[in-house]
Amino acid sequence: MVYFVGAGPGAEDLITVRGQRYLEMADVVIYAGSLVNKALLKAVKKGCRIYNSAYMALEEVIGVMEEAEGKGLVTVRLHTGDPSIYGAVREQMDELKKRGIAFSVCPGVSSFCGAAASLQMEYTLPEVSQSIIISRAEGRTPVPERESIQKLAVHQATMILFLSSGLAGKVKEELLAGGYQAETPAAVVFKATWEEEKIVCTTVGNLPEDMEREGIDKTALIIVGNVLGEEYQKSKLYDASFTTGYRKGIQKLD
Repeated sequence: MVYFVGAGPGAEDLITVRGQRYLEMADVVIYAGSLVNKALLKAVKKGCRIYNSAYMALEEVIGVMEEAEGKGLVTVRLHTGDPSIYGAVREQMDELKKRGIAFSVCPGVSSFCGAAASLQMEYTLPEVSQSIIISRAEGRTPVPERESIQKLAVHQATMILFLSSGLAGKVKEELLAGGYQAETPAAVVFKATWEEEKIVCTTVGNLPEDMEREGIDKTALIIVGNVLGEEYQKSKLYDASFTTGYRKGIQKLD
């Protein structure tokens, strides 16, 4: 059996209980290189074989899984954050299906959730933004033209950019071209929830310069939007005058 496990955003104790249990029972662990906190590997049992997938091609990863399955061993494929976001997990699952190897997926806490916690922010605020766009800048990996940052920026929603730290100048240009103002708040969270976490609060206009000054060009999220500002409306959910399925609103007197 193969278990795809989300390792969480970085902090050792932010893996799920289920994910921790799978790690403890694993005979083989294939972890996603520098993106996964190696402290998590302390949970594995003695004799567990550990592979760093940073040095492996897809065929090698599948080969290790197939060999382990042939011996009746349990394999954990330890991905950063949650495997469903930029995890290159689909291609692995398809290969396992071709080989008739059973697998299961254990979700994890994504780094964008860890970043929000570190920033003590909410991505969706009434009258500011009720949508989150998760995307990336085009680099060596192409992005469909219809999903360019410039086109997505038109929505003025909260934007969270993965895998874009080394392209800050391009990100700024596309955000501005898409309609964000230079003074729109932005934040960069380097290695969210890790001990070496670093936070840079800036604006769209100053994004490249501030990132360069702090030496951030990889392993960081770029967050853009007015949810990082100070103005918003309070939620209707807890408004005393708002009726819900659980309580009747109190009529306010003029």
